[in-house]
Amino acid sequence: MKYPKASLPKKPTTHIADKKYGFFQSEVETFSAIAEELGLAVRDEADTRYARHPLAYLVEAADDICYTIIDFEDGINLGLIEEEYALEYLIKLVKNTINTKKYNALKTTQDRVSYLRALAVGTLIEEAVQIFMDNEDRILSGEFDTGLLDVCSYQAQISDIIEISIKNVYESSEVINKEIAGYKVLDGLLNVLVKVAANSYFGKLSNYDKLIIKALPETVKLANASLYDNIMAICLHISKLSDTNAMLLFHRLNGNSI
Repeated sequence: MKYPKASLPKKPTTHIADKKYGFFQSEVETFSAIAEELGLAVRDEADTRYARHPLAYLVEAADDICYTIIDFEDGINLGLIEEEYALEYLIKLVKNTINTKKYNALKTTQDRVSYLRALAVGTLIEEAVQIFMDNEDRILSGEFDTGLLDVCSYQAQISDIIEISIKNVYESSEVINKEIAGYKVLDGLLNVLVKVAANSYFGKLSNYDKLIIKALPETVKLANASLYDNIMAICLHISKLSDTNAMLLFHRLNGNSI
C-alpha cells in the first residue's frame, strides 16, 4: 500500500504515491479489490492509481526514522563514521531531551551513541505524529503528496545524516563489494531460470531444464499457458530467497559445490 500504483503505464509525477509502482499487471484485479475494501480514494482510474492508506504514511515514517538513525549509529559503532559526528549531527534532534550529566557519565562509544539514538528516534516519532494529525484531512483525501518526514522541521538534519551515511557506510568498500557480488548472483539466477520459464512455455524443455524444475519448490508453477505468468513465478521465487540461499542456488546452477 506504500505505492498504490500499477506498474504500467509509467507516468512519473511528484506525488509520493507515484514514486514507485506497487503492483504488477497480474495483480491489478486483486489490488483493486483490496483498495475498494479499504476505501482508498481513486486518483486515476484509467491508470489504476489510488491514494495511499493513511497508515502507509506512518509505516513509511517509522521505516525512514529507523533506517536513518540506526544506520548512522551502526556506521559509528563500526568505525566508519567518527564518534564526534554523533553529537554534532544529532544535537538538534536531542537538545530538548538530552541529560548532559547522564550522557557524559556513559563510558563507551556504543553506550553514548545508543543513548543519542534513542532520544533522536523519540523526537522524530513525535514530529511525525504531529505532522500526521495536522494533515489528517489531506491525507484521508489523498491530497497530501509527500512523506511525513519530507516536511518536518528536522528535514535538514535528516538530509545531513543520510548524506554522511551514504558516503561513509553505503559506499564503503565492503558494501560496494557485496553489491557487486549481488548483481552477479541475480544476473546468473535470472539468466538460467527465466530461460527455463521460456522453454517451459514453448514446450522446449531440455533435460537440464527438467532437472532444475524438479529442484524448484512446488509453489513455483511453470506451464505453457502464459509466458508472462511463468516469468513472474520465477521472479517471485528469486525475490523470496535470502542472501545465503540465493548464493547457494547460484553456485548449484553453475555446478559449483560449496
